[in-house]
Amino acid sequence: MRRRGRLGGEDDEGDGVFRFRGRRGRGGGANEAGGGACSGEAASMALSLDREAYYRRIKRLYSNWQKGEDEYATIDAIVVSVGVDEETVYAKSTALQTWLFGYELTDTIMVFCEDKILFMASKKKVEFLKQIANSKSNESTNGVPAITLLVREKNESNKANFDKMVEALKASKNGKRIGIFIKDKFPGEFMNSWNDCLSKEGFEKVDISAVVAYTIAVKEDGELALMRKAAAITTEVFTKFLKERVMEIVDVDEKVRHSKLAESVEKAIEEKKYLSGADPSTVEMCYPPIIQSGGHYNLKFSVVSEKNYMHFGVITCAMGIRYKSYCSNLVRTLMVDPPQEMQENYAFLLQLQEVMLKELRHGVKLCEVYAAVMDMVKKQKPELLSKITKNLGFAMGIEFREGSLVINSKNQYRLKKGMVFSLNVGFSDLANKEGKKPEEKTYALFIGDTVLVEEEGGATLLTAVRKKVKNVSILLKKEDEDEEDEEKDEAADMLGRSSRTALLTERTRNEMTAEEKRRAHQRELAAQLNEEARRRLTEQKGEQQIQKARKSNVSYKNPSLMPKELHIREMKIYIDKKYETVIMPVFGIATPFHIATIKNISMSVEGDYTYLRINFYCPGSALGRNEGNIFPNPEATFVKEITYRASNIKTPGEQTVPALNLQNAFRIIKEVQKRYKTREAEEKEKEGIVKQDSLVINLNRSNPKLKDLYIRPNIAQKRMQGSLEAHVNGFRFTSVRGDKVDILYNNIKHAVFQPCDGEMIIVLHFHLKMELKWYGQAENRHSRIFIEKVGVPDLKEELEFEVPFR
Repeated sequence: MRRRGRLGGEDDEGDGVFRFRGRRGRGGGANEAGGGACSGEAASMALSLDREAYYRRIKRLYSNWQKGEDEYATIDAIVVSVGVDEETVYAKSTALQTWLFGYELTDTIMVFCEDKILFMASKKKVEFLKQIANSKSNESTNGVPAITLLVREKNESNKANFDKMVEALKASKNGKRIGIFIKDKFPGEFMNSWNDCLSKEGFEKVDISAVVAYTIAVKEDGELALMRKAAAITTEVFTKFLKERVMEIVDVDEKVRHSKLAESVEKAIEEKKYLSGADPSTVEMCYPPIIQSGGHYNLKFSVVSEKNYMHFGVITCAMGIRYKSYCSNLVRTLMVDPPQEMQENYAFLLQLQEVMLKELRHGVKLCEVYAAVMDMVKKQKPELLSKITKNLGFAMGIEFREGSLVINSKNQYRLKKGMVFSLNVGFSDLANKEGKKPEEKTYALFIGDTVLVEEEGGATLLTAVRKKVKNVSILLKKEDEDEEDEEKDEAADMLGRSSRTALLTERTRNEMTAEEKRRAHQRELAAQLNEEARRRLTEQKGEQQIQKARKSNVSYKNPSLMPKELHIREMKIYIDKKYETVIMPVFGIATPFHIATIKNISMSVEGDYTYLRINFYCPGSALGRNEGNIFPNPEATFVKEITYRASNIKTPGEQTVPALNLQNAFRIIKEVQKRYKTREAEEKEKEGIVKQDSLVINLNRSNPKLKDLYIRPNIAQKRMQGSLEAHVNGFRFTSVRGDKVDILYNNIKHAVFQPCDGEMIIVLHFHLKMELKWYGQAENRHSRIFIEKVGVPDLKEELEFEVPFR
């Protein structure tokens, strides 16, 4: 899990920069301060600190202290020490710093006394903190004590500074009891020397973690905006990535480990499309995502996803996103083919959460919320009382889980408007009576949401991901489905789309209507295709199918045309380029083979010899592009292959090695073969072209006409604008360069008009009966033409355009 950015480090004096530890180095947090690394003397001033937010919040801290409730009543001063510990993700000390300053300041000591505040930090951080220092007279601001800034001496004992802070502590009220965060213990020489100093002075230490947490639990509007954004990002990542990925895994029966799926979620938050427009550098996971299935469930957020494969039964998914230091959380359970009892238990779980949402309001004790839920379980399903989670949620903010504000049977803290909670309720170790395999016999149900406490009317959901049974059930279609269902999906099957898995997701009525329309249209098209095929087969019935014979290629019509070359007399291989023929010695006779009869050739060197192997076309071998053709005389005797061997060793008196002839023959045969295939392909291209009728030009200037549009495929290499004009019997597209493409009405098989609803462009799509050839591009023929434009003319009633379903 990535660590959030912070200011400073043990050696930040030496390098002259404010360093942010963590991914891409970022600050941010409660005061929306900027992030980044700044070098030079002006580094500290480049990082803004919200002065108003600091004084507003420090005043709230002092006000609660002065009221003297709970632990606040027993302490004389507050000491907050923050060291460097990369392993610590959440700590009360760093949370308090983020709340006050918008950043974490490492190797910094904060002392809050009755009438003064002392901050001890490195020189760079002191420069940063000067933004909130009081005026020259050092008078209190808004009733808050004045700030004294002390510069920490690097590699020194810092005794003088320690003495000043100890003196201030002794002068605050009775000077004996100091409030600290007992669980926060940072390593390092600087922290050790400060803690030793406090111990020698004999101060009595009191843990104030709970009361400080209660102080900062009520969120301001700016903080709530950040938490709403964090919840929105969590919702997006879950619905658009995690749930879709689980659906895909179940659909294709893919084997994926829980840990790998969790890792993919962590990678997904680096992609902006899942972050609701947020900068990826400001987003991190609150904890590694937890995916569980297959009978092994632990409904806590301290567990990690196991490495075993996902089981297609009950799948619990928990994930939390942190945005600019503020947390959110979401838990959902996805069920594959859930039996009736499982659905009923899940529906009851939703009812319990509804009760919690109603009870979670200003002034209510946390234990009372817990009691209301337990009462409902006792009345309706007492057998589930031992299966429910030990607590039902906790407060959250800069820290993911506030241990002192947990919804359980003993917590006496009262809820306040503006608090944000993660509500989590679940049942574990439930028995599935219909389960056959060991993984199916035990299951758990777990749901959780981020909610905001309001004054009246209950809490407000911030993670609004639908969670009714129909929204989280994955139904696998069985082989023995009703014929009626099969008919419904006939059109989809014809298009090659699988309907194996169906998630009963939220759908509006309009979307369902559009889907029904599409399916009806597909059935209509399928009927048309079947009718055309039936008619075509009926017309051909009884007729002899005419097969086009493979063209016979004769090398020489008479022996006199054979070349009289020395190579031929010497029984060497000779290639006649004029007649595209290879003359080879066969049993001592020069025998011509046309290049069309050669399938492929290969050459290899083994020891002292070079081998040239020539493979020929013969009945039973694949004909490549000419498959389906037959031989003119299939009863003849065919040669399948010939191999020639020549020595690589030069004979005394000879200028070249014997193998040179085979090497030259291999090269020249390849050249002639390539030229022949290219010419044959061009001739085949011309075979199917049918000359179009001439376009009848309408000289009337009022013709429907579109300007500034494009045609695909492009007429030339460069994409050019043009205009489309409707004439008597067809369209004419004219480019700005003067190129023309005529599209006759009677040559259009299908005309589709794509409007700009939800699209970037308007498209006119013409599917032609006969292919057209673009001017200047002999090798390209096109049966589909796309005209792109922001508008479409009234084409009278010459053509009926179809509008595609999305």
